[in-house]
Amino acid sequence: MLTRRASGVLLPVSCLPGAYGIGDLGPEAHRFADFLARAGQGVWQILPLNPLSGPPTYSPYDSPSAFGGNPLLISPDGLHRQGLLTRRELADLKLPNRSQVDYRRVIAARKRLWPRIVQRFQADRPEGWQRLCREQRDWLEDYAWFVALKEHFGGRLWNDWPAAIRRRQPSELARLAAELAGIVEREKIRQFLFFEQWRQLKQYCNERGIAILGDLPIYVSLDSADVWAHPQWFQLDRAGRPRRLAGVPPDRFSRMGQLWGNPLYDWPRLRQDGYSWWIRRLRRGLTLYDMVRIDHFRGLVGYWSVPAGRTTAATAATGRWMPGPGRAFWDTVLRFFPQAPFVAEDLGQITPDVRELLRDYQLPGMRILQFAFEGDPAGNPYAPHRHRANAVVYTGTHDNNTTRGWFDEELSPGQRRILAAYLGRSVSSGQIAWEMVRLALMSVCRLAIVPAQDLLSLDSSARMNHPARARGNWRWRMTGRIPGSIARRLRQMTELYGRA
Repeated sequence: MLTRRASGVLLPVSCLPGAYGIGDLGPEAHRFADFLARAGQGVWQILPLNPLSGPPTYSPYDSPSAFGGNPLLISPDGLHRQGLLTRRELADLKLPNRSQVDYRRVIAARKRLWPRIVQRFQADRPEGWQRLCREQRDWLEDYAWFVALKEHFGGRLWNDWPAAIRRRQPSELARLAAELAGIVEREKIRQFLFFEQWRQLKQYCNERGIAILGDLPIYVSLDSADVWAHPQWFQLDRAGRPRRLAGVPPDRFSRMGQLWGNPLYDWPRLRQDGYSWWIRRLRRGLTLYDMVRIDHFRGLVGYWSVPAGRTTAATAATGRWMPGPGRAFWDTVLRFFPQAPFVAEDLGQITPDVRELLRDYQLPGMRILQFAFEGDPAGNPYAPHRHRANAVVYTGTHDNNTTRGWFDEELSPGQRRILAAYLGRSVSSGQIAWEMVRLALMSVCRLAIVPAQDLLSLDSSARMNHPARARGNWRWRMTGRIPGSIARRLRQMTELYGRA
């Protein structure tokens, strides 16, 4: 339950500006924390920090590890300060500071230097290395082996590996141990470097009164260390192939529905085990972040199940609703984390049982202002006058267009008239983002979050994600820092509405 009024900014780490082609955990992340403090903000919301899926999606919501960190976010400047990169090598990593991440170039530039980084790290292992390997062994060992085996088998999906490796027979893994030891060690080192830099950044934020709101995707990728290591928790056949797949029915983002392709959980078996895998996952999230947003929360009450073997998004409509773990799951979770600061992403087709669970467990949901002007606002739950205190209000999320893009490209003439009537005046394309920021900060919702794109009044070219579109997402980034004039404007408005 949210207990005090606050506000913050949504900006994925990858979207920070910098010289190396992608945002990272280094100096620009610390400077952004300084911006938040100057602007009177108390929350930095990010997207998942997990390793990305491969091309063409590069999605943080389809990761090879639900526990690991994304090595692309490791700061080269931080590695230089540690003596792991020379000044010349640092220069070799520099890429044009463009508004779109070129993942192929970033990955290629980093790949060339990892052997040298690992060699220098091994020569002088820092304090904390052994502690990480010991404390995170329950996922780190599986993940490092998974990455090594993926490379060994030419990138093939784990369920296409030889049966003995697929089933993790100890004798077969032992046979490959010497050959793959270097890759296993490399992956453990990369995870150490990532989480050490993240620890330092989070501490820097917390010391300035800024809490981190992290994001926990509900599903994991089929081609992941999690499913390879724990196939018993998923709806798979004996060959490790999914019997049914995750997705959503037709909605505002896709008239055909969305076929995500993730394997579905075997909830009855998870319940028999006391949801232990989920408890470990939530504990990890609450260690990394101050608050955790649970993506696609409604899937924990009822989930959309699509027959496997379907290959197009249009076939998502052939799925059906199946009961999720519901109250049994939350009763267990709250025994372990009775005061845990969870936020529920309660968007999509929200049925009465989802609303009842949110109410009974006092879990804050989300209110999206871009949805507030569809139909009659008098009865629209997203309209500010219908908000409730225990909720998070957004102008838009990473799945929405930017507010300026929404205004320019998505509003119908009727919605424009409703918007103007609600605001009490007509506004221009250049004014709309800050008008919506004001509505968000005015709301009775105790937490208000504004995407950085809206602070900058950017158009649809700065959109982060198009749901139901496989390519071209997760690439936008800032090419410069947010001006001090915006920090001052945001602080004045934040103070005015009692959120500073």
